[in-house]
Amino acid sequence: MSAGSPIVIDVVSDVVCPWCYIGKRRLERALELRPEVAVEIRWRPFFLNPWVPREGMSRDDYLETKFGSVEAYKTMAKRVAAAAAAEGLVYALDKIARQPNTIDCHRLILWAHARGDAAAMKQRLMQLYFAEGADLSDREVLAEATRAGGLDPDQVRRDLASDKDVDLVTQEAERAAQAGIGGVPFFIFNNRLGVSGAQAPEALAEALDRARAETVPSS
Repeated sequence: MSAGSPIVIDVVSDVVCPWCYIGKRRLERALELRPEVAVEIRWRPFFLNPWVPREGMSRDDYLETKFGSVEAYKTMAKRVAAAAAAEGLVYALDKIARQPNTIDCHRLILWAHARGDAAAMKQRLMQLYFAEGADLSDREVLAEATRAGGLDPDQVRRDLASDKDVDLVTQEAERAAQAGIGGVPFFIFNNRLGVSGAQAPEALAEALDRARAETVPSS
């Protein structure tokens, strides 16, 4: 890698992971701390809940299955919601009625990536889910959301009705799991340095410094 090449940051995450929602914002703040550093961010898929059916399921049924009860989750989630609020984000716990399978969401991010708009697509999907309580299993919701990623909603409707890139997204998510990534978000700097969790912006900025030091020759 040449001295002028951008630092590549692979972000392994899922759109329904609240810490991924927070981690994305913290990464953005970390980059604001290092405005002189060129980066390329690649959003990598991860299935937080691969067992959720493609059509999604009731949020209450999901919480009972995963956490034992709805109230048990809400007690735990207060800390997450507070962390989101501290980052200027909204986690509207009571608005979410459906738990989606996220294969289609990751397909949208992949398609938006080809236009250079993956970050906007990722943000819109997270905003829909966490702040607006939208059903991300509803393909009409997804088609309309693609305007944020610069895509044609009509074409997206046709593509979502097909199996286009389902295997590609699934295989990439499985590779992350096989590589030992069990929790997200997970940040990989230049394919060398891994940082797990929604770390503080300062910690992510330090990781960026370390990655840069390994790629820029000393004077």
